[in-house]
Amino acid sequence: MTDHSTDRPNLAHPRIHDPAADAVHRTLPRQRRSRTGAMLLGGAAAALAGLAVYNLLQTRRAERRHPPQGRFINVDGVRLRYLDEGRGEVVVLVHGNGALIEDMTSSGLVDALSRSHRVLVLDRPGFGYSSRPRDRLFTPERQAQVFNAALDLLGVKRAVVYGHSLGAQVAAFMALGRPDRVRGLVLASGYYYPTARADVPFALPPAIPVIGDVLRHTVAPPLTAALLPRIYAKLFDPAPVPEHFWRRFPHALVARPLHLRAAATDTGYLIPAAADLRRRYRELTMPVAIIVGDGDQLIDVDRHARRLHRELPGSRLVEIPGAGHMIHHLALDEVAALIETVADQEPVRRRAQAQAQPRPMASL
Repeated sequence: MTDHSTDRPNLAHPRIHDPAADAVHRTLPRQRRSRTGAMLLGGAAAALAGLAVYNLLQTRRAERRHPPQGRFINVDGVRLRYLDEGRGEVVVLVHGNGALIEDMTSSGLVDALSRSHRVLVLDRPGFGYSSRPRDRLFTPERQAQVFNAALDLLGVKRAVVYGHSLGAQVAAFMALGRPDRVRGLVLASGYYYPTARADVPFALPPAIPVIGDVLRHTVAPPLTAALLPRIYAKLFDPAPVPEHFWRRFPHALVARPLHLRAAATDTGYLIPAAADLRRRYRELTMPVAIIVGDGDQLIDVDRHARRLHRELPGSRLVEIPGAGHMIHHLALDEVAALIETVADQEPVRRRAQAQAQPRPMASL
């Protein structure tokens, strides 16, 4: 009888354990995961580096297309660009957050005022072609100090100051810091009191150290450029974006990394600066006019413009029906006329005050 037992597998044969081989088998999945993670990180780094190069090229292209107009002046380590047009009594125009000199020129306001005034417009630090050193904080009050120092260097002794949006805070601080120079204020579409702003947290990331640097040089510029039509619609709403704004405003300049850092940082200063100002508005003894679009979608008209008018005796409030935040683009004639009114009002007021002073008694 033949024994076929050797033809069958030995199911009871013990498995030989090799610790070294088992360790290799356990290590392989981890190595694969590590390699995959490294590849993903490397790909992300390469993509970010590619975006940084792309944004650098886009910045250079934008600056070639829109070279700086005007002149430059150095003030306390800040290189400020300014435009100086016309002759006569001085009017200083201060742009809002995210804007630059061309916001004022493209609206036609500089041309309208320079027929009878010397008009000065300055890029606020970090905007347009003005520098913004990173070794100090450029709060609205600090920016006002820089502007007042610049006006000293430019030989300006008296001026009416127009400030738009966040520029209205800078204008107010200019007047508080140098009431001897600022003979009248026109505040437009301003944020005057510390009220809640839902947009502030979303605007801050580009200002955060390190993380913000990465964002500003990679994803933020193309994202900003893509969102500009929606941003503009909000700024002008309920009115449409004017054709002249599309044609004359240098849109590519506002998506540059330096510009984005300044805009994000200034957004962070918005509420604290308003908290500081609300205690000091009554120190503004010069003529003050407030102008606003009654449809402003960014700033509540009643909680800001109307409240400031109620709390500032002698101020004048002008509301433009159907206009949004960008008031000097939507109501150029009204804004220019209001600036002219304030410019004419102050000398009359000074003469009236002088006439009211008692005359000294003649000596016997």
